[in-house]
Amino acid sequence: MIKYPIVVEKANGNYSAYCPDLPGCVATGSTVDETIIKMKDAIELHIQGLKEDGLPIPKHSTAVVYIEVTV
Repeated sequence: MIKYPIVVEKANGNYSAYCPDLPGCVATGSTVDETIIKMKDAIELHIQGLKEDGLPIPKHSTAVVYIEVTV
């Protein structure tokens, strides 16, 4: 099992997500939860395609860090 970070963003009337470690792998949904579920499916399909094409499966290399700032 590999864990990949995803970024979920609010868009115009819906949400979109992408995985920095898998360029071109994206998903959209009407809620955050729906978008996450769709993104999981998209990642699994993306990896399946890489395997079928005989390409390497990228390891995650993106770090997610939250910092506190004074506003």
